[in-house]
Amino acid sequence: MSKLNTTVSSARKPRKPSAQAVRRAVASSTALETGAPVRQLEQKLQDRSRQRFAHVKLAA
Repeated sequence: MSKLNTTVSSARKPRKPSAQAVRRAVASSTALETGAPVRQLEQKLQDRSRQRFAHVKLAA
């Protein structure tokens, strides 16, 4: 049996998804459930994030 090299995979830090990637994922998931266009939902999420609770920072 060969040993697995776990040091290479554990040395990498997982990258945090961008805000745009999160918006796209939420919009596409919601679009599948509601039938609304992804672009429209993504725009709503983007506009809302700029205004509502703009002073609140999410935990990293």
